Amino acid sequence: MSKKFQTVGSLLRPQNLLSYKHQIEHRDDITYPFYTDFSGYEECEHQATKRVIDQEIQHGLEIITDGEFSKSMWHLDFVWGLAGINRYIAEHGYFFRDKDETQKYETRRDIGLRITAPLSGKNHHFISIFQRQADITGDRETKLCIPSPSHIFGELSWSDNIGGKDSVYATPQELKAGLIQAYKEFVQEYAAAGGKILQFDDCLWEIFADDNPNSPYTGQNIDQEAVQALATEFIDINNTVIDFGHSLGLKMWTHNCRGNYDSRNMGGGSYSKIADLFLKQLKYDRFFLEWDDDRAGSLDALAVFKDKPDTEIVLGLLSSKTNTLDDESRVLQLLDEASKIIPKERLLLSHQCGFASCDGGNELTEDEQWAKIDQGQNIALKYWGE
Repeated sequence: MSKKFQTVGSLLRPQNLLSYKHQIEHRDDITYPFYTDFSGYEECEHQATKRVIDQEIQHGLEIITDGEFSKSMWHLDFVWGLAGINRYIAEHGYFFRDKDETQKYETRRDIGLRITAPLSGKNHHFISIFQRQADITGDRETKLCIPSPSHIFGELSWSDNIGGKDSVYATPQELKAGLIQAYKEFVQEYAAAGGKILQFDDCLWEIFADDNPNSPYTGQNIDQEAVQALATEFIDINNTVIDFGHSLGLKMWTHNCRGNYDSRNMGGGSYSKIADLFLKQLKYDRFFLEWDDDRAGSLDALAVFKDKPDTEIVLGLLSSKTNTLDDESRVLQLLDEASKIIPKERLLLSHQCGFASCDGGNELTEDEQWAKIDQGQNIALKYWGE
């Protein structure tokens, strides 16, 4: 198998685990991680995690995750585990684009976040998740995926959590400082627990691309100076925590996503439009990027990495959203194009996203998922020969 093929992180959950996740989705009278609320849930999650890690090893994956079986959603479980957060059922979920590209597709609604006390990342349940994963994998290399601090800053600051008479944080700057401190607390405990690779997942970069028709910052009468200032603030938030992770000896990776829910996406936006911001300025060691379709634009955006010789780029040329194998000739052609911009040895291959960013997963079966993973391995072997 090839070390050049990677997975973003999430894998399809089995039905017995999903039965618990579906109950969680409709309840806000329960407390994260919900184990005491549902008899048998913790053991079911543990056994399913052991099984999926065995499957990852059997299919030759180099970097092991728990398939994100411990999560309901790619980002909110981490936030639920912070001290000072209350979860609730909101009036509506997130809105994705349906497959016809014209209708809205609403997600689950347990996305409400209320700040009730100063945020803290100490004693986070994800440390227990990592330790359980490490016990199963032994000396194999593992990674943990959590949402980027800037993504969570965006979600919290665009809510009603700031500035009211009962608000914990009076201004966005107070929230920023509190959130960064909470992340540092978590990162420190992760490193102390033996963590080596921490991956920040992020879905907000493309709102700053002016060729994204689905962005609130696209169109006339937009204060572009304010938009650029916000993008710079997002970069600063992430780099502050990245630098802290590096100071503890961690490898800091990122995955950028345009939305992945029930095989739907959230929007467009090309990398070329944001390359000088997020690709050039963020200090990650490895970038997982999406190029599974033409929404991402030209591979020429990779040119910003020429001056970052220690940075690796994982090209998400394969699709986790479909139940059929990908066009191998297209993937090989794009790998050739990319290697003319960035040296071949700095490139890797993946699907554009995980197979189940949220617990319901994309519209394919487990067998189809593993067939697509095996295809990725085979393409990587053919291209890199290792």
